[in-house]
Amino acid sequence: MRRVMADRTTAALRGASLPLRQLLTLSIYWLGIQTIWGGLNLIVIPSRLDALNRESSGTMMGILLILGALAAIIVQPTVGVISDYTISRWGRRKPYIVIGTAFDMLFLAGLALGNQFLAILAFYFLLQVSSNFAQGPFQGYVPDLVPARQVGLASGLMGLMLALGTIVGVGLATVGGGIIGEPLTVMTLGVVELGTMVLLVTTVREGSDAPPRTRSWPQVALSAWGRDILQQRDVLWLLLVRLLFLGAYNATVFGYAYFTRTQGLGDQEAKDTVFLATAIVGALTLLAALPGGRLSDRFGRRPVIWAASGLCTLALVGVTLAPSRELAIAAWVPFGIGIGTFLSADWALMADVIPKDATGRYMGILNAGTAMAGPVYAAIGGPILDFVAGSYGDPLGPRAAMLTAAAFVALSGLALTRVNPRRREAGEPAAPAEAAAPAPSPA
Repeated sequence: MRRVMADRTTAALRGASLPLRQLLTLSIYWLGIQTIWGGLNLIVIPSRLDALNRESSGTMMGILLILGALAAIIVQPTVGVISDYTISRWGRRKPYIVIGTAFDMLFLAGLALGNQFLAILAFYFLLQVSSNFAQGPFQGYVPDLVPARQVGLASGLMGLMLALGTIVGVGLATVGGGIIGEPLTVMTLGVVELGTMVLLVTTVREGSDAPPRTRSWPQVALSAWGRDILQQRDVLWLLLVRLLFLGAYNATVFGYAYFTRTQGLGDQEAKDTVFLATAIVGALTLLAALPGGRLSDRFGRRPVIWAASGLCTLALVGVTLAPSRELAIAAWVPFGIGIGTFLSADWALMADVIPKDATGRYMGILNAGTAMAGPVYAAIGGPILDFVAGSYGDPLGPRAAMLTAAAFVALSGLALTRVNPRRREAGEPAAPAEAAAPAPSPA
């Protein structure tokens, strides 16, 4: 009976089109999440690491992001699948979102005050744990609640909030550091997330039912890593697509090094330029996100993602070769358009291909690609930056890191040829590998 009631609740929630204001509140928490990570990863942490040891800052950034990714990879799918079976008066997802956000504020305070590398590393790791404790369940909302005909629009709004969050985070970190000091600025990033969390949990109606739980909670948690994931070939290939493409998106973590070493700017001028480039990318991502979702509804998810891959590859090659600050900034224009288009179409493709009876689990697994993307890129691009800078001259190191990002995007387009974009419905078993759609070459 509980399973029947859960199915009826889900059907009722997914049956009618959602008003725009509800789609907006389903996406608003992304703004808060991205405000934190945009401000920390693009401004606060690169500046601190550069001040600690400029010669190994790229490698330290890679270590930091890898450790953070380990937390995200473990926590997101595990807590996501636990939330799939949670029954509470608040719903399946909300308790985890509230708890994770509360601990975010605590660990941000530690990060704000820690200036040594080990302290930064410890609190960054703990912040990843708490943030992904909330993100895993939160990511189940779109496949849970949004009708198929609105997935493209909802995904476009998600891309819009991610872009806006990056702009807000980088803006606060750039301006606030010189006005109220870095520690208070870091806490301000958390206040933005706290506000979006309150808006989300007080406005979203998710229902209070869940599928019946026939196993213990430890068994449910371990089921996130069950071998049945190997049957979901499309999920695994899409995981690789996201890892590569979003890894290239994280090329901006070396933006500070690029503008100081390659373009010869001073400390504050480099920070201001990173903010300007981020604002340009963010604004164009905002403009491209909603059309990208709509285009993916009309022409298909994969063709739109391939177009985004081409734009971003050309843009990153342009940044690599740019002889001046102005031309480097101009090269971020097509990058922003490509990122906005990718984020909306990619999220819609994720909602299409995952099994609908365990959305928290599979969205958590796919977003492990997001968590791994920056660290994998930094683990490769950071040492390349340091090696090339040491062997061939300081200005060439960041150029090599940008060229590495361009290669990541190109490879993501190839991996996408292995993803069958057909939408899966609730209760549908995994398609066998030989039944996957033929893989055309990207245009």
